[in-house]
Amino acid sequence: MTAIRARLGSIPSWQITLGVALLALGFLIAAQLASEGPRIRYTTQERSPLVETVTGLQSQQDTYKRRILELRGSIQAAEQQGEGSASLLRQLNDELDQARLSAGLVALTGTGFAFELTDSTQPVPAGANDADYLVTARDIRTIVEEMWLAGAEAIAVNGERITTSTAIVDVGGSILVNSAYEAPPYQIVALGPDDLYERVAASQGFTDFIRARAQTYGVGVAILQPESVNIPAFAGMVGFTLGQVVPSPGP
Repeated sequence: MTAIRARLGSIPSWQITLGVALLALGFLIAAQLASEGPRIRYTTQERSPLVETVTGLQSQQDTYKRRILELRGSIQAAEQQGEGSASLLRQLNDELDQARLSAGLVALTGTGFAFELTDSTQPVPAGANDADYLVTARDIRTIVEEMWLAGAEAIAVNGERITTSTAIVDVGGSILVNSAYEAPPYQIVALGPDDLYERVAASQGFTDFIRARAQTYGVGVAILQPESVNIPAFAGMVGFTLGQVVPSPGP
């Protein structure tokens, strides 16, 4: 023990101090390495799940991008198809409007004129037919036919729209137009070109017919030419299931 103390006493103090410092430094380095080991292991262990998560999110995002592009394409296709459908719908509506117009289901206002017929006030001669001195369905039909031939676009008799299904017949002391019983005076209103009346009056056969009814039997015939005429829409039932145009017979 005395020898150890004597030997330690012979070692310079700076060497002892240096040794203690080196020993302390060794402990510090060992402690640092021991603390970094778990952190490095922790980072290595956590990196793999994080990478998998990021990869999954990126794949999901790519899927969403593809879906967005698909939906955009579908929207564009639907818009293009919608434009075609809208065009077809407009065409069908135009055709439907034209069919309603042709069927007399639309009220019209425009240029035209009217004939007003009244029963004769002359005394009926002995042996004469009383019906000849009254306005008949034949009188009205004749005027309506002349109006059509002259280019009339719409006709009404006492507010009843004349259509392809209209019947004008004598029933007792009145005239049946469509399903309405009409009494005199009878107003036959036509809508058409500005010169519609001139066209009707140019028919010599029609003029002779009117003159004979007025002069021979005293049937009252008045011509009305207002600035505009109103033709009501057909108010009856449209019961046609099939129609066919029949050409007029030749002369």
